[in-house]
Order: sequence, then C-alpha cells, then structure tokens
Amino acid sequence: MTKIRVNASKPYDVVIGKGLLSQAGSLVAEAVKGRKAVIVTDDIVNGLYAEKLIKSMTDAGFTVDIFVFPNGEESKCHKTLMELYDFLAEKNITRSDFLVALGGGVVGDLTGFAAATYLRGIDYVQIPTTLLAQVDSSVGGKTAVDIGAGKNLVGAFKQPDIVIADIDTLDTLTEEIFTDGMGEVVKYGMIWSESLFDLLKTGKVKENLEKIVEECVDIKRQVVETDEFDTGLRMILNFGHTLGHSIEKYYNYHGFSHGKAVSAGMYLITTIGEKAGLISGNISDELKACLVANNMPFESGTPAEALFSGAVNDKKRFSDTISIILCREIGKADIVKMNINDFKNMIEG
Repeated sequence: MTKIRVNASKPYDVVIGKGLLSQAGSLVAEAVKGRKAVIVTDDIVNGLYAEKLIKSMTDAGFTVDIFVFPNGEESKCHKTLMELYDFLAEKNITRSDFLVALGGGVVGDLTGFAAATYLRGIDYVQIPTTLLAQVDSSVGGKTAVDIGAGKNLVGAFKQPDIVIADIDTLDTLTEEIFTDGMGEVVKYGMIWSESLFDLLKTGKVKENLEKIVEECVDIKRQVVETDEFDTGLRMILNFGHTLGHSIEKYYNYHGFSHGKAVSAGMYLITTIGEKAGLISGNISDELKACLVANNMPFESGTPAEALFSGAVNDKKRFSDTISIILCREIGKADIVKMNINDFKNMIEG
C-alpha cells in the first residue's frame, strides 16, 4: 500500500494498493469526522463492489445508504443530480455527513459536484474503480456535470477527504473500459514523464499497473499543488482534451468514450501543430506508435467545423483567445495562447 499526500488547500491522502476495498471503512474513518454516509454508484459497479464496501464501512461503525443511477456519460447531467439531491434530503443528510463516490469518472464527477453544492458543501470520499478515475479524475478536486452545450461546463472545485484506489478493481474492467483509461495514462507520459512514455510504448501496462497508477497520481499531485485552480500549469492536464471534448460531443457521447476521444485529440492536436510549424521533429509518429501499442485510436473522423465549434465553447477559451496544449518533445508540455481565428485556420488546415 502506497500513500501519496496531496497538499492542496485541503490536504488529503491518495491510498493505492491491492485489496483496499475491504479496508475502506477503517481508512475512511481516519479521514472523515462524520459517521453517516451515502454511497453514490452506478448500476454496474453496484453489483460488483457495493456489498463489500457497505460491509467494510458498517464494520467500521458507519451508517450507510446507497444511491444507484444508470451507468454512462449521459447520466452525468442535472436530472441525475437533482435525483441525488432529493435522495440526500430524504435521508436527512446534514453537514456533518458525507458522500462516497464508488465508480469511474462519471460517478466521481457527479458525486463531487453534489458534495460541493448540497448544503453549500459537505465532505466526500473518492473510491475510483476504473483506470481513468484512478490515474486522473479522482485526484485534484475538479467536479462537474455536462449540459447540452458541452462536457463539464457546470462544475466546482471540491477536494475529497481521501482517495482509495484499489488496484484489484481494475481486474473486472472490460478491455474497452480499461483501454479508455489509457488515454489519460499516455497523456501523463506526453506532458511530464518520458520514462513513463517509454514504458507505455512497450505495451506492458497490465504487468506494471500499480507502478503506473502511482506515477500518474504523483504527477497530478505536483501539478495540483502548484496550480490548484487551473489558472496556469494545471492547464497542461488538458493535453488532447480540447479537441477530445469536441469529438465526444460530435458523436453525442456514444462511440467515442472520454479516454478514446482524448487519445485521438492528442494525436490530432500534435499533427495539426506540426503542420502549422509549431512542433518540429516526429512527435506525432512517436505518439501514434504508443497509441497503437495500447490498442487506442488516433483518428476520429470528426469534421474540422465540429472540432472548432466544440473547442470554442470549451472552458479553455478566454474572450477571443483559446489556450491549447502542445507537446514539442516527449515529457514536456507548453501552453500556447492563440487568437480564435488563428486557431480556426489551424484546425481547418
């Protein structure tokens, strides 16, 4: 078991290891003051892990209720959020109680946003069960729901009280869901760690899972501690995301999941940057080889106008400029501010 301390405005531990779900009750008891909790999960994870978590928490002295919603990105919306609010009110949840997010990125984002806003803020715990959530979305305090105009456009910063990443939960992921998480893993290699990228190029990810999760979390820790509220360095975590979110929206959040859209978005922004003369060398070739080695997409078939329209409605836009993230070398990212019209011309080639 490894503990990584995230010294954000509200410090907390990220605990990583095998068999942690059965220890979750005692780990949570050390991190939160309340003894009444609502577990929030989806209908897939509920059948896999809810019973084990409930037992662990009740054995540790907690009173537990559970809220279950349909799995999938389409559930990360205000309808589900309102149903969760009503459930919390029905269960008489107070400011001394807390929420537990048990699941992937959708569960974590929705639960975190509910915790940030219900009663103007209550505590919450992250127990991520997908690779994407363990390496990225459960750490750093970004929470959100989607609206019709785009992904994650309504959200809040809310740091958890503890993150418990049980590596064993990754064993039950389908290949599709596991591969989805690899989009964020490759991102960390591209923006921060050439040695991680070199490991990923071998395709030997499952043989090194715990090490990879630990390294990704530690990279995010360093970024979040430097820029918690996403005004500077933290923007590099958006590598591949600006166009990735456009891809997701174009396919109406079906067919291209988040991680796969990020995968294609990373390759697309890199090739576009090379054509525009902003990147020299063969970075796109190296990135493509890494994506192929991990069975990830590098093309999406999204029209240029859809890429642009989705991007200009994204959170990275400021007035008539947009910040894009480029990797001019493996393991290092740059924030490039561009005029919207220049960005459009670059996208359209």
